[in-house]
Amino acid sequence: MAAFTAIDDAGSFFNSKVFSGTGSSNAITGIGFQPDFVWIKNVPSNYDHVLFDSVRGATKYIKSSQSAIEVTDTNSLTAFDADGFTVISSNETNRSGDDFSCWCWKAGTTTGKPTVGETITPTSYSYNATSGVGIYAYTGTGSAGAIAHGLGQLPTFIAVKKLDGSTENWGVYQGPVGYNSGATTAPGEIDMTLNDSNARTTSSTMWNDVDATSTTFTVGTNSSSNVVGQTFIAYVFCDVSGFSKCGKYEGNNNADGPLIYTGFEPAFIMIKDRDSGGPAGYGWSMITNTFGMQGATDWYWNELTMSFYADQNVLATAVCNVDFLSNGFKLRGTGSNQNPNEYMMYLAFARNPFVNSSGVPGNAR
Repeated sequence: MAAFTAIDDAGSFFNSKVFSGTGSSNAITGIGFQPDFVWIKNVPSNYDHVLFDSVRGATKYIKSSQSAIEVTDTNSLTAFDADGFTVISSNETNRSGDDFSCWCWKAGTTTGKPTVGETITPTSYSYNATSGVGIYAYTGTGSAGAIAHGLGQLPTFIAVKKLDGSTENWGVYQGPVGYNSGATTAPGEIDMTLNDSNARTTSSTMWNDVDATSTTFTVGTNSSSNVVGQTFIAYVFCDVSGFSKCGKYEGNNNADGPLIYTGFEPAFIMIKDRDSGGPAGYGWSMITNTFGMQGATDWYWNELTMSFYADQNVLATAVCNVDFLSNGFKLRGTGSNQNPNEYMMYLAFARNPFVNSSGVPGNAR
């Protein structure tokens, strides 16, 4: 299996930002690259999270908190720019007077993807073998099949959404740490749903009981991942030293919660209770450094207390404070969202590496 080189500058592949809505054409700059995947949330108002990507094209979004099909809105995100993106006037992306959080990922390779082992050919794609990020649009065949991702390492987090026809839930794959030590259930048998707080389930059709490999991921015959003639989008992430990590930890429901080592200072963490699912409607906590912004340049990351929820349209006070550290994050409180007596999964992206590819400590605090 190919090993990734550690990423020294996470900001070349992922960035988060707060911007103010204007209600008219608004170019959001300072991202540092042309993004291929943009996730936007209106902070104070109860509008849904909206997700855009360059594979489907501007003006087209899906919602993480809903099973709804793709929406085309010419007043939403209208362009992926060299240093950010442009939004117009929709309530979800640029409502006048509201603040917005956005999270942006870079992919970028749109031709020449490997096809070894592929039985379902994407209609379009964008992937980055350095950062381990891939976006793949495909048409369902109705028969189980494999898509070659070109990332060169095991995917650890995959989210798939049906775009047209009937509404269907999101499907989420987590592997190879998607199950407890000693369990016989493999990642390819496990399915989670991004748009609700339910616990993980065992499914023989979502991923066809086949684990993702360093070359392919497999979809089965489930209506959330593979219906003949219907279109789907898949977001695929791998663990990359100094940049991203998908893992698990065991909560203790204690004010002195566990410290989770990621190898970098996080900018973004998404947490989910895999066993019980979490409180109804508040399953997928999103803890992000966009809550640390004080004015234009002043930042703090000590014991962040606010959380978005990918399966909800509201901003809520986190029951458990989270401290972003130079090498991971620390839970400092009790609560069923982030620190119950359960196994929890997380997906994290970096602000700074703890140690760079030359073995030198990064500039994390």
